[in-house]
Amino acid sequence: MSKALPSYNVTIRIALPFDPRGTATLVKEFADFGAIVTGVDMVESDEDTLLTDITAKVDDIAHAEQIAAKLETLDGAQVHGIHDSTVQAHIGGKIEIALKRPLRTRQDLGRIYTPGVARISEIIAKDPEQARKLTVKRNTVAVVSDGSAVLGLGNVGPKAAMPVMEGKAALFKKFGDVDGWPICLDTTDTEEIISVVKAIAPGFGGINLEDISAPRCFEIERRLRAELDIPVFHDDQHGTAVVVLAALINALKVVDKKIEDIRIVVSGVGAAGNAIIRLLKGQGAQDIIGVGRNGALGPFRQEEGEDRNWLAQNTNPRGQEGTLKDVLRDADVFIGVSAGNILTGKDIATMAKDPIVFALANPIPEVDPIEAAEYAAIVATGRSDYPNQINNVLAFPGIFRGMLDVKATEVTDRMLVVAARAIADTVLPEQLNANFIIPGVFHPTAAKDVARAIRDEFKNSTAESM
Repeated sequence: MSKALPSYNVTIRIALPFDPRGTATLVKEFADFGAIVTGVDMVESDEDTLLTDITAKVDDIAHAEQIAAKLETLDGAQVHGIHDSTVQAHIGGKIEIALKRPLRTRQDLGRIYTPGVARISEIIAKDPEQARKLTVKRNTVAVVSDGSAVLGLGNVGPKAAMPVMEGKAALFKKFGDVDGWPICLDTTDTEEIISVVKAIAPGFGGINLEDISAPRCFEIERRLRAELDIPVFHDDQHGTAVVVLAALINALKVVDKKIEDIRIVVSGVGAAGNAIIRLLKGQGAQDIIGVGRNGALGPFRQEEGEDRNWLAQNTNPRGQEGTLKDVLRDADVFIGVSAGNILTGKDIATMAKDPIVFALANPIPEVDPIEAAEYAAIVATGRSDYPNQINNVLAFPGIFRGMLDVKATEVTDRMLVVAARAIADTVLPEQLNANFIIPGVFHPTAAKDVARAIRDEFKNSTAESM
């Protein structure tokens, strides 16, 4: 059996004839199938029957169904059902609207709605900027997707993307106290998406684009940034790039290398890979090779799409051609934002001394982290069950918190850099080591530190422009 993923916790309710060793038999059946039993709860028990709930970690729902089918073969046993805790956590959605002011009396109603609300509308009509103060625009972000590139799932469409966008909104609230709202659009037309987002923008203080496939995502973000007066942030691009830069800053300290001296290979040149390469180049990285399905990008050939071709013409200074494994040889850093199981530990062994490996494909990394650790000085993944989880939740809540606080009208490259440095700095020098280059997602001050860095950057840039 494969290793159980943290999200698959199930409870199987089963009735069987009374036997003093009945529950022990059930636990053994689970263990024989590779499941990890985490709870045994007796629902009912009498002289004839035991009704028991067994809670366990399993590989996936198919794994749970296999266990249930085996339990049904026990003499006199009957499975009543499989309770999937992940499904239960999503019933009815994960977010809701709540009132910030009491609404209990006629006086409350008169202030919050008619007739008092008319005065607020008049104020905003005279000075539209007051909307940022007197409406939810002050603290609300639209989480916009068309469901065309959902992490690990691909093009699942807008309805299937809703649980993911709801989850994003929940993270906004938990870590940044930002009110995010999922907006899933039933179109993949670039112009239509741009038009719809522009139309709803008056009600939001920022736009977070999510899970929109490349290359359309580049044009959508570019146009919206140019045409809106609120920040537009594509988390798949810039959130990922910020956290990768933060992790790399600290990883280079551990191995005592400088970014301008190292050779970096990035597997995957879609939204995330593109943004990572651009941000690292802006921080002094000089030798980066992007690798797509057809091998290394470089100035030796034209690529389809403006953004992909920019990478080809502005990276790979040595003009190295070949497959991912070819160009990985003697590289100092591997960053994977592509597909699982495309490398082995032996491939990592061909890299330079003290290599750094960020295998971020989810849920299956580009290389098995345990194999990679045999040869790499530092290994990071996007998963929560290995050290050094590179997770966007370290970036986007704090970035938007800071931008909303200063009423920012755009996201700048400098904001992304200061956010990355703020994340890196949460790992104190005495804590920094190969297994701790990036704070955990529940770090108590990470989002606040990022928000503070954004506010300080905004103040500094405003002062410089005066």
